[in-house]
Amino acid sequence: MKNKVVIITGASSGIGEACAYAFAKQGAKVVLAARSIDKLNHVKQQCESLGAQTLLVKCDVSLEHDCKNLINQTVAQFNTIDVLINNAGISMRALFADLDLAVLKQVMDINFWGTVYCTKYAMPYLLAQKGSVIGISSVAGFKGLPGRTGYSASKFAMEGFMESLRIENLKTGVHVGVMRPGYTASNIRNAALNKDAKSQAESPFDESKLMSAEAVADYILNMIKTKKAEQVLTLQGKLSFLLQKFVPRILDKLVYNTIAKEKDSPFK
Repeated sequence: MKNKVVIITGASSGIGEACAYAFAKQGAKVVLAARSIDKLNHVKQQCESLGAQTLLVKCDVSLEHDCKNLINQTVAQFNTIDVLINNAGISMRALFADLDLAVLKQVMDINFWGTVYCTKYAMPYLLAQKGSVIGISSVAGFKGLPGRTGYSASKFAMEGFMESLRIENLKTGVHVGVMRPGYTASNIRNAALNKDAKSQAESPFDESKLMSAEAVADYILNMIKTKKAEQVLTLQGKLSFLLQKFVPRILDKLVYNTIAKEKDSPFK
């Protein structure tokens, strides 16, 4: 990865921040994109302390012009793009019957359209470099989760987009990968939207018991090095993937019962 130009969206915390440090240690040129400049500045300083050249770009991936600007600034600074990691994302937790439709729109705009916008404008450079584009998905990308209709819809849509893109590029040399981390310690649940499109500000899990963002970043780095098409992480995620293939109705009940046990679950 030395001197490779790597764009990471949602780089201000969680998996995105961990990826920034992992790629900085590899000698990559790291482009950090997120909405929070203050948090990005901290990540930038840490990357530079690891010896990496960095570029910071304020970017709301739900806005097409922000994504286009991200790509343009990257090329102006580093002349090309080798890797795009579509990590920016937001979750939600509410019953569909109760929620404001603005919740679904916001989640789709960030998780799905953010991936589409960034990938579209980066594509000419990825084609030229035979580079990699990665989508960060979830168990929710292959199994609909109750209380997370918008989140599952966005991840299903993103996975369909990425799979089509991968097949389109079977002969171009562009690597398209989808990573499904499972439950990972990050800020995504604290920032998850409630039925009124406001941040819940509290995770329903004990985050200290979840897979670390640093471990996920290492898997993403390896996915790019080995050009792996897809991967499911954690034992729970892998079991869910198998059960969905062979006994999906049984998994329906297991998923329902698991989410019903969450703190402040809408199914209590």
